[in-house]
Amino acid sequence: MMAVKPKPLAGGETFETADRLHSAAIHLLRRLRVRDRESGVGPSQLSALSVLVFGGPRSLGELADAEQVRPPTMSRIVAGLEREGLVRRHATEDGRRVRLEASAKGTKILQEGRKRRVESLARALSVFSSEDREKLHELIDHLEKVIRQL
Repeated sequence: MMAVKPKPLAGGETFETADRLHSAAIHLLRRLRVRDRESGVGPSQLSALSVLVFGGPRSLGELADAEQVRPPTMSRIVAGLEREGLVRRHATEDGRRVRLEASAKGTKILQEGRKRRVESLARALSVFSSEDREKLHELIDHLEKVIRQL
């Protein structure tokens, strides 16, 4: 596959598009995140749990790296998840490290939360014409390419 060369900034047009996309993405996620309150789990715990549910078991250090926090902070987050029965620890073969894994309860909470957010988004999209939804679908294909470039 041939690498795509980025187009030069044309009078700031590319920068403006990137700035608008950045702002829209943040606002979209903030509005959808409101539905996460229904889970009864805090945002930092939901975020860490999401990594384990959708990304698979990790060590504490790997989870801290994924969440861009220091290990002591992640230890506190994981302790709360364990108290709620959302995460389990498993010893590794050498016994020096542990792997963190989402429990069935944790997985269920995450899947239900994702369903609530997607349903909210689908309701918002339902006001668009089928033609506009198709354009949005094509745009999402482009956004996924952008994500892979990052």
